[in-house]
Amino acid sequence: MTRKLTAIFAVMAALTLGGVGSGPAAAAPSIPVGGGSGILVLKGGTSASACTLTAIGRSRNGNRLIGITAGHCGTPGQRVFSEVYQDRGQIGTITFSTPDLDMAIIEFNSKVAPRRTVRGTTIASIDTRPVQFPTIMCKTGRTTGQTCGVAWASDNETHFSQMCVIEGDSGAPVTVGTRLVGMVNAYYFTACIGPETGTNIGPIMSRIARTEYGGFHLI
Repeated sequence: MTRKLTAIFAVMAALTLGGVGSGPAAAAPSIPVGGGSGILVLKGGTSASACTLTAIGRSRNGNRLIGITAGHCGTPGQRVFSEVYQDRGQIGTITFSTPDLDMAIIEFNSKVAPRRTVRGTTIASIDTRPVQFPTIMCKTGRTTGQTCGVAWASDNETHFSQMCVIEGDSGAPVTVGTRLVGMVNAYYFTACIGPETGTNIGPIMSRIARTEYGGFHLI
């Protein structure tokens, strides 16, 4: 199956970011961030796009805290803020983005306290096997929260499902139980009627392994 992201609605929301740069200094409390957290990617001035973090973890050698989101959420060099704690300032920077998998990497700073559980969704492991019909999978997005639906099909790189997604859910973790199996990228035709489409986690892990980070593992 061929991905046609240019022919569908990208699941991303644009909004105005309040309080940019006005957060406390490094003494501020740690900011909890994990798969399912809402993030804001600064586009310029106070304009930002709202997306969802897929997962957070560390590079292969363990010394860099990184996260994954949808590639159309931003480009390298753009600053990232927590949607909930945006007044505390920048929490990371997009360092890698690729359109073929529609995935991006964020490198986080010391303000971030990584979490495996966000809004009732726990990511305990990564499962690189493609999800096949009729598996029920779920996603947790910053716009629509947790929704579940049947997996219709997968071509090893891309999956198609009946999960409800709307703008802002881009990057949301797709899970089966506590296993991370993919991310949300877009929907066809009509929001929450769909179908939803996204990238499987296997190709994403393979791509991260070829970047400067050398790989990704959950915290």
